[in-house]
Amino acid sequence: MSLGEARSGSGVTAYDGRMVFEFTGSACRGYSLNTRLVSQITDTQGETILADVWSSTGEAGDGKSFRFHSSQRLNHRLDEATIGRASRGRSDGAITVRLTQPESEEFNLSGPVLFPTQHSIALIERAASGQSVFQAKVYDGTEKGQRVFDTTAFIGSMVKPGGDADRLEKVAQDEKLDELPSWPISIGYFDLAAGDLTPSYQIDFRLYENGVSRDLLIDYGEYTVEGKLSSLEYLKEKKCK
Repeated sequence: MSLGEARSGSGVTAYDGRMVFEFTGSACRGYSLNTRLVSQITDTQGETILADVWSSTGEAGDGKSFRFHSSQRLNHRLDEATIGRASRGRSDGAITVRLTQPESEEFNLSGPVLFPTQHSIALIERAASGQSVFQAKVYDGTEKGQRVFDTTAFIGSMVKPGGDADRLEKVAQDEKLDELPSWPISIGYFDLAAGDLTPSYQIDFRLYENGVSRDLLIDYGEYTVEGKLSSLEYLKEKKCK
């Protein structure tokens, strides 16, 4: 991860980091996702902040439950932690969220809301079917477990297998990503409940048919961060019986 563009007034002069994903599971066993982002941000005064963000989630294959546990450390000190569980218990799809950290709380989410893996699978399905825009509400347990994001995804034209092999990172070539179709994706995450008409942040990336992504750009408004694929390992698949 590296600094892309620092816009006027951002106060950011340098960014260096690394993001790791481990995704396992299946439709019958449920899905687990562990992520960690360690980044070092330097401001115009030369001050550096070391941020270490860790997250672990589990999602039922049928989308009926979602658990999440995340923490953020700034300069090696715990800044915040979130632990909770969401369940879809009624026939209308309403979700009940129970938080245990940062404090005990229970509340309901109305309307059709997707959990993260549900959203990713739906995005791939719509890309494969030729759809160019996909809008959905997503609950991922971030923002201390309090926020549902309204998302709008723009899906570019499919890149056929081998269409950009010469531009792939070496690890992507080694793992034969170029043998799969892919799509350029741009997703804006909005907090419409707060009246925001511009996204809280936006992510652009290349999404492959198997769910792997690369060529990442995260736009936080004041600055952008670029991510290049540096390592890829396929774990042994445990298929549903």
